[in-house]
Formats: sequence, structure tokens, C-alpha cells
Amino acid sequence: MDRFWLKYYPPGVPADIDPSLYPSLVTLIEESFAKYRDAKAYVCMGTALTFGEVDVLSQALAAWLQNCGLKRGARVAIMMPNVLQYPVSVTAVLRAGFIAVNVNPLYSARELEHQLKDSGAEAVIVLENFAVTLQAALADGQTAVKHVIVASMGDLLGLMKGAIVNFAVRSIRKLVPPYTLPGHATFSRVIAAGKAMPFARPQLGPEDVAVLQYTGGTTGVAKGATLLHRTIVANLLASEAWMQPGLKRKNLPGQFTIVCALPLYHVFAFITCGLLGMRTGALNILIPDPRDMKGVVKTLSKHRINIFPGVNTLFNALANRADFARLDFSGLAISNGGGMAVQEAVAKKWLAVTGCPIVEGYGLSETSAGVTCNPTDSEAYTGSIGLPMPNVEIKILDEQEREVPLGQPGEIAIRGPQVMQGYWQRADETAKVMTAEGFFKSGDIGEMDERGFIRIVDRKKDMIVVSGFKVYPNEIEGVVSGYPGVHECAVVGVPDARSGEAVMLFVVKGNPDLTKQELEAFCAHEFTAYKRPKFIEFRKELPKSNIGKILRRELRDEVTGKKAG
Repeated sequence: MDRFWLKYYPPGVPADIDPSLYPSLVTLIEESFAKYRDAKAYVCMGTALTFGEVDVLSQALAAWLQNCGLKRGARVAIMMPNVLQYPVSVTAVLRAGFIAVNVNPLYSARELEHQLKDSGAEAVIVLENFAVTLQAALADGQTAVKHVIVASMGDLLGLMKGAIVNFAVRSIRKLVPPYTLPGHATFSRVIAAGKAMPFARPQLGPEDVAVLQYTGGTTGVAKGATLLHRTIVANLLASEAWMQPGLKRKNLPGQFTIVCALPLYHVFAFITCGLLGMRTGALNILIPDPRDMKGVVKTLSKHRINIFPGVNTLFNALANRADFARLDFSGLAISNGGGMAVQEAVAKKWLAVTGCPIVEGYGLSETSAGVTCNPTDSEAYTGSIGLPMPNVEIKILDEQEREVPLGQPGEIAIRGPQVMQGYWQRADETAKVMTAEGFFKSGDIGEMDERGFIRIVDRKKDMIVVSGFKVYPNEIEGVVSGYPGVHECAVVGVPDARSGEAVMLFVVKGNPDLTKQELEAFCAHEFTAYKRPKFIEFRKELPKSNIGKILRRELRDEVTGKKAG
């Protein structure tokens, strides 16, 4: 197809990259181990691991897993937040020739059991804080799990510091509920034993499966996006090329840093922080609990900040903190927004505080993270998700899978080496989202302009139909979020006897004096009648996903039926 948008690429960014440069993701990672051996790779709670140390530790863990009798292609679930054990674990699983299954540690036992059964995971590496959930998920004996490794927060922090941290986590903060997992091994003992075990380097190829990245389940049952080694390599090389113009905005001597406040088990941080950091020799600043804003700021104050991937809610929360505003942003070269729409009011506030514009991108679990992004040397908020990245083809399709004219809304469809092989063992679900031409139908409604820049209109399933008129929550939220006194907001459609659906607005106040009457008057001025919220409700907080994305579905499910008539 005619990729007319290439003429608008930043200078120096190639139209395509060659994923075949590396036969596997492991080859790429091991090259970085050799190239950056003595440099720090990850830092957490004041303790750092070098690339060389991650190499040694991950090979020991890989050897232990191999000696458990797991066969090539076995699935190993990793269930932990942003701690040093995570990069060691995921690298070990890949190097052993197995498939990594990223798991949200905040899952309920029911959600965890579904993912373990669906993936067929035979081993689980879990932080002890969440071991009781694993215990419940394994209770009925219906999963394939045979091996459990339990890590503690203090592992890899050094003997004295580790003991202090473990005591604080277990005895003072009471963050480790009692659990029983018969026959489990501890992370520290596994590493020690693995160092003395033989390690057999598997011959991995580009078509081997590397990762099962489960969709959030926000639109139904969570499904595993099957990401091949070449799929992830393609995304990493394209992302590396795309970030270069942004890095050149600042004079960054030596190694650069990446703020890893988003969870590594989510595809955005997994690729953009964890693996891209390995590829580029960067130092990842791991933040285990991004909800602890005071702790986040304290951690950031100890480092030079160069690249900051985030979501709208995280940018908003930090930009409104006085202690964050006092940090040194002189080295901040790229603020990369994704995961949900970046609102203009938030982007303006962030730019005012940090001096670095938010560069919004777009991707999904099914596309191994980013497939579009604004140029990283952009000077201001654009309101779009940018241009298709190297190797990526995008079409905007109607309901009959026909391409719509430029400027018209339709479903964003994506083709390229970054796209998943399919949903794990779900050929029927895969068929629903793939066109005959091999384009993945994202479920997102967007429109493309004459330069190739794409603007997200909304999620297909979040669209509200009022008396036959289409209303897109993103539009309403984008406008309302800019009103003084609004901290956060969300819009959903609720049943209505007269119009079929009506617009309902949820607001978290930034100013306690804000009233419904004020908002109603503002909306009446800003929106045509069918778009105006019929119902407005104030909340202390809004439900969010593991990366801070506001969950409209939970709000909609909560009120469905209440507002009918």
C-alpha cells in the first residue's frame, strides 16, 4: 500500500527496519549483556543490578528451570510488580527456551486461575505478597502448574538491606498474608542452586513464541496475544529508531535513564521500558508502587530523568504535585504517553511543569505495544496518536472492512511484523479480528489526516448512541477535563427510555466548591444537545486498570439499569 505518511517522518528515521538482524529476542538481549556488561541496567529501592549481573542471575534461574524437566515451549507465569526479580525472571524464561506469561499480581484468584489454565503454565514465579492469591487459584488442582518459585521483596537487595526490607514488608506493613504452597522453592535458593547446574542454550528462531501477553479483559474474557521472537524484535528496533530524534533534543552524556513507573507485566512498560532499556543500554528506574506518589517523587529526586513513559492519569497526578514540580527536568528528553488518551489539559500542565511535551503513541497487547507515535522531537501536544512507525501499515475501515476516505472515522486496522501471531489457542477469536489481507482490527475508532497522523475517536465498544447520534466519550472527557476544578472524569452510556442511551459523566473534584450546576452550564455551552451529559455524579475516585487507565466498563456495569427511564 502507499505509505504516504513516510514523507512526514522525522529526519533520520527509516521507513523500515530489518527484524531478521536477530534470530531471536534472546540473541538481542545477550548482545546487550556483552556490550553494556558493567553498566547499571535496573535500580530499585536504591539497589542496582548491572547488565552483567542480570546475565549471571538469569542464566542461573534458566538452568534451574531447565533442570525441572520443563520441555521447550513450556509456559512460565511471572507474577510480580516492578522489582529486580522481574527482569531476571523474564530473561531467564526466554533464555531457557520457554514462553513468558506476564501476570498482573493484583489479579483475583478467579482471574489468575483463568490465565493459568488458558496458558497451560507449568511453573509460576511469584512475589510472596501475592502468594496467597496463587494458593487460592491452585486450590482445585485444575491448572497444569507443577513448580512454584516464591520471591521476597528483599531478594537481590543485599544481605543486610534485604533482611531489613523483608522484616518491614512482612512484620511492620503486614503486606504478606499467610500462605501455603507445598513444595515451593524460594527465589534465592533457586538462584544459588542454578549457578551449579548445567545450562543448555536452546536454538531459538524468529517464529518461536516468546511471550503470551494477556489482554486486559476490559472488553470481555482475557485472551493471550501470542508474540513471537521476531514480533518483539521488530517492535524494539522500530521503537529504538523512533526515539532517536527525541534523544537529540538534549545533550545526554553517557547512559540515559528510563522512568519505569508503569508495571512491567503490562505490554507498554514491558516493551518501552524493560526490553527497550536492555536494547539501548539504558538504566531503568523501577518503581514498585506508582500509587505511592510521595515515594515516586522521592525516588525520582535521586536520578537524572531522561525518558518518562506514562499514562494520562499518572502525568496528571504528578503534574499537580508541588514536590514533583521542584525536581530537575533539565535532562528530560522524551515524555511518552500511551495506554489511554492523553488529554490536552493534562498535556499543557505537564509541559508547563517539566518543559517537555508529551509525545502520544498508540499500541495494544496484540501489536506488542507501540505501532504509531508522534515524532519524539515534537514541541507541543498534537491531539493525535501520531504516524505509523517503521514497518507498520494502517488502514481505517468501515463495518464492511472497506477503507474509508481520509478524515472519516472508522476502525483502526494494523498490519506489520509487530502484530501478534493470533490469540493463544483461540482460532475463532483470532478470525474475528483479522481481515483477509492480514490486518488486525483494533476495536478503536480513529481517523487519519492527509499527512497520515491518526486521531483516536474512541473505543468501538465505548461509543454511545443517543437517538441514533454517535457520541464518543473521549471527546466529552477531553473537554470536561479542561474545566477548572475537574481533577479526573469519565463518560459512559447508560440506558434511557426515550433516547436509547444517555450520556453520564463521572467527576473527581480538584476543587471542593465545584457544583453540578456549573458543569451543566459548561456542557450546555460546549456541546450540542445529544452530547450533553444527562447525568453527572461526583466520585472520590474512579476505577482504574493496572496501568491507571480509567475503566469505563466498571462504571457502566455499576449504573446499568439505575438510570433507565
